[in-house]
Amino acid sequence: EVHLVESGGGLVQPGESLTLSCAASGFVFNKFVMSWTRQAPGKGLEWLGKVTIGGTPEYPPSTQGRFVMWRDNVKNMLYLQLISVRPEDTAMYYCEKHQSASIYSPRIERGQGTQVTVSS
Repeated sequence: EVHLVESGGGLVQPGESLTLSCAASGFVFNKFVMSWTRQAPGKGLEWLGKVTIGGTPEYPPSTQGRFVMWRDNVKNMLYLQLISVRPEDTAMYYCEKHQSASIYSPRIERGQGTQVTVSS
């Protein structure tokens, strides 16, 4: 059974940076593309980017360099660094597993999420 457990969220002040973690188990981690998504209050799910099995990140233009993702295939961990957070970054952040090693494969599993709240 696939388990994705996010951690590292909390209350942060604007301008700070924060690193979220995702512990993966129940599958061969290094054979699947992984993504981060988020959902802000009252809004839809937003894709923040993905990391290939080889560790190359790919981000949508909308992120504008504000996020950094990487993975550790030895520890079965996925990471997301939020740089200089803003109040609009307040959201539930999710780790998601893709269907395969293909960067074109859909996301099929999601963790429970970790809440990030940005406020002074």
